[in-house]
Amino acid sequence: MRQGRADEYAEFAAARAGHLYRSACLLTAGDTHLAEDLVQETFGRLYVRWGRVSRVGNPAGYAQTVLTRAFLAHQRRRSSRERATDVFPDLPGAGDGDASLRLTLLDALARLPAKDRAVIVLRYWEDRSVEQTADVLNVSSAAVRTRCSRALGKLRELLGEDLSEYARP
Repeated sequence: MRQGRADEYAEFAAARAGHLYRSACLLTAGDTHLAEDLVQETFGRLYVRWGRVSRVGNPAGYAQTVLTRAFLAHQRRRSSRERATDVFPDLPGAGDGDASLRLTLLDALARLPAKDRAVIVLRYWEDRSVEQTADVLNVSSAAVRTRCSRALGKLRELLGEDLSEYARP
């Protein structure tokens, strides 16, 4: 890679690392180690294709797509020996805000299937449209709407219909 492109890539990676890490933490339901691995894998894939990616109109969106697909691929190949735990590690910045709310929401996200979690994160954390989410996940818009509806229903079931008890006064 030419020095100019390498500098451009380094600047992009530094600017997007925090956002990608936060998205990865939500996708993995608080597994910070896996989130770091996914972000690293995302940056590795971007580095290899940076010549083409940098010419794309939205390299940040492309990076988010790579991150989401890396997460879903990891979920498909996850070993049957791995077991989820209900104990969450301290998250960076966990002192900000309500820790019990954060843990409750991460626990609820962890109970969703991986594709449902990905739809929720893309639609509501990343604020993507149904069509953009469908593009990232390689599914139809109808499938995104269905998954979104079911995932939100499951979250309401887990958190209770009245979510105001979780909101700060």
